[in-house]
Amino acid sequence: MPADFVRTVPRECAKCQFRTLRSFCNLTESALQEFDRIGTRVEVPKGAVLFREAEEADSALVLCTGQVKLSCSSKDGRTLILKISMPGDVLGLGAVISGSVFEVTAETIMPTVIKKVRREDLLSFLERHGEASMHAAKSLSEEYKSAFFGARRLALSTSAAGRLATVLLEWAEAAACGNQQGRFIMALTHEDLGNLAGMSRETVTRTLSRFQKEKLLSVRGASFQILAPRRLAELAA
Repeated sequence: MPADFVRTVPRECAKCQFRTLRSFCNLTESALQEFDRIGTRVEVPKGAVLFREAEEADSALVLCTGQVKLSCSSKDGRTLILKISMPGDVLGLGAVISGSVFEVTAETIMPTVIKKVRREDLLSFLERHGEASMHAAKSLSEEYKSAFFGARRLALSTSAAGRLATVLLEWAEAAACGNQQGRFIMALTHEDLGNLAGMSRETVTRTLSRFQKEKLLSVRGASFQILAPRRLAELAA
């Protein structure tokens, strides 16, 4: 992550509005105070690459605000977006704990604040706080579930509409923290949505238009609102 991309911002884990809604950061007061003292909290712009696939995992990143897309690439240059990370997610946790390389590339899709914690500091913190270790295990479990459901979406969904409906429902659920249910900001292009749902950009555009005509979805610029979650869920099933 280039130094000219970042701007250090004050530490304020105890004041974070997302802390109680996510697995890793919902710590007791004493553990949270210690966690607040390690790492560096920085603000990065849209389009910043936080780390790249196959780089050494020297730090984990807690996503404080914003959104980050996680992707991997094939040797012939094709890209697959695996997940959109939301506030409270810990990026690179598995690689840091195992001492391996990052499995994915992480890129911000909007201005984002992250907390960067060096590997040795994070491991030492987890050793001292059993509660934090359990939260880390839960975060890794959620990563596994996300990867499983993503693979199932691509492999088993019988239609493009079903795959896109699944992506939209998952996004709405992840973005629901403190917001109106079903409303979220879509920070991805149609091409990126296609990479996430396993379909072409043109098919994404046609399918979104269909959803709007059928009153399943409202789109105003980047603001999306799911109007008929049950009907979308039937498509996704």
